[in-house]
Amino acid sequence: MTAVLSQPRLPGRPTAVPRPWRLAASAGPWLAFALILAFLLLFLVVPVGLVVYTAFINETGGLTLGHFGNFFAQDVFRESFFNSLCVSLASVFFASLIAVPLAYLTVRFEFRGALLIQTLGVLPLIMPPFVGAVALQLIFGRNGSVNLLLNDWFGFTVPIMDGLVGVTFVESIHYFPFILLNLVAAMRNIDGAMEESALNLGARGWRLFRRVIFPLAMPGYLAGAALVFVKVFDDLGTPLVMGVTNMLAPQAYLRITSVGIDDPLGYVISVIMIVFSILALWMAARVMKGKDYATLQKGGSALQKRRLSGWESLLAYGWIGFVLLITLAPHIGILLMSFSKVWSFSVLPDAYTLEHYATVFTDAGGMIGNTLLYCLTSAGLDVVIGTAIAYLILRTTLPARQWLDYLASAALAIPGLVLAIGYLRMFKGVNLPFTDTPVVTTAVLIMLAYAVRRLPYALRSCMAALQQVHVSLEEAAQSLGATRASTIRRVMVPLMAGGILAGFVTSFITAAVELSATILLASAQSQAPMSYGIYLYMQSISGRGPGAALGVLAVLVVGLGTYFSHRFVERSRATVQAAQA
Repeated sequence: MTAVLSQPRLPGRPTAVPRPWRLAASAGPWLAFALILAFLLLFLVVPVGLVVYTAFINETGGLTLGHFGNFFAQDVFRESFFNSLCVSLASVFFASLIAVPLAYLTVRFEFRGALLIQTLGVLPLIMPPFVGAVALQLIFGRNGSVNLLLNDWFGFTVPIMDGLVGVTFVESIHYFPFILLNLVAAMRNIDGAMEESALNLGARGWRLFRRVIFPLAMPGYLAGAALVFVKVFDDLGTPLVMGVTNMLAPQAYLRITSVGIDDPLGYVISVIMIVFSILALWMAARVMKGKDYATLQKGGSALQKRRLSGWESLLAYGWIGFVLLITLAPHIGILLMSFSKVWSFSVLPDAYTLEHYATVFTDAGGMIGNTLLYCLTSAGLDVVIGTAIAYLILRTTLPARQWLDYLASAALAIPGLVLAIGYLRMFKGVNLPFTDTPVVTTAVLIMLAYAVRRLPYALRSCMAALQQVHVSLEEAAQSLGATRASTIRRVMVPLMAGGILAGFVTSFITAAVELSATILLASAQSQAPMSYGIYLYMQSISGRGPGAALGVLAVLVVGLGTYFSHRFVERSRATVQAAQA
């Protein structure tokens, strides 16, 4: 050991290490690669492949397109297809109307509260959309608070929560933060010199935004818009809660639960959902292909913020206040509902009570425990797999290692309902090892579905964290005699802690509000997590109070997790910067 430590390392010359260590180092990455590939194939590729395969085979096992012909021959399915497509496109449009002005105002102009406004603008993501739908019905519904006031003051009402219009309204409010977050990041990276050149050439106001700023921020906008389309297209809970069944996701759910797991039309709908989800992501990338959005600045000359005049400030604050009031209405409504004893045909609840919270803690304590168990397990699995994939891609030269990234990221385009159907098909008739318990009656599939669906989020965070750890730190540890496993455990993982935690929390909080996969995979109420419990409560008028209380608890869990993760990430970042200095 002393001889090894005393030998200086020459440039370009690898440090001499014992032969057995090199054999272990070369075998380790291959073993990790094989295990991760097996996991992705078994719990992502094969179930989705079974869904696709089943949609194209007939009763005798031969290939056929007859199921698709049968699908498009029925009016209810054609209507559901066009409804889902229209609602998704309309949601992208209205979400853009909310997010684009909000992003531009907070990035381009100088006024107080910009950071607070951007923070409040992200809050809709921490509430399940189907929970917000119930709250919005109480506020904007036909007999909701807003329409009661409009009828009293002006003699008319606005049926904004009826049918597909209501679904579009709820989805737009819930998912616009995807566009806001991506667009704000893109606008902050625009070179200020571009704007100055346009100003010198006479571009002002709307023309400057339309011809220069928005085109340069197009990658961020398209990334957010594609995510909104995909999320709305495969959302199941919101239409079901609002009583809208003539859309693809509700139709797939109803076919599988009413007709049976062998119903081919359920698989046809699943294939269509997969195709359009992948198509949306592909088109977003295709639009940007061959175009150059790069700028020369690096964290320096960003867009110059200018001051608003008196009337401009009034208009800006008025618009932002109006938007935030609408987007935060679900949170206000669900909080009031959780405390309301009676809330019907009135602007505000007629009486208040704490009984709903007592009911939740008495009857739904198991749901809270199930949520913590499922989400902690799946998020832990995600960060382990995400860290391993990041290491294999960035620190090894294994052939085909990039395919792990492609396979893991593909889960983003797979609707939760489709993955759940694939699991039910794949594990039909399969028992747990050494028992007679069918796999489909256990909570194992719920945790696996959560882990697979949220893996892309954890992977991106782990990749970003590892890219910030310089390879020389690992080389220094290895030159001092540390094995590769020891280097990973004592050097890399601590330095990546902030990114790993960010990925863990992102996976945890998004899994906590997952309903599409849960509603099919939860075979008993004893297995139900909070998201499914909220859905069950919301099915009856008497249960909406406890459902709202459970929704408030879910929001608190998500909000506190997000807050503490940000605190830990900032502290870890400061530690890393101090160590590198």
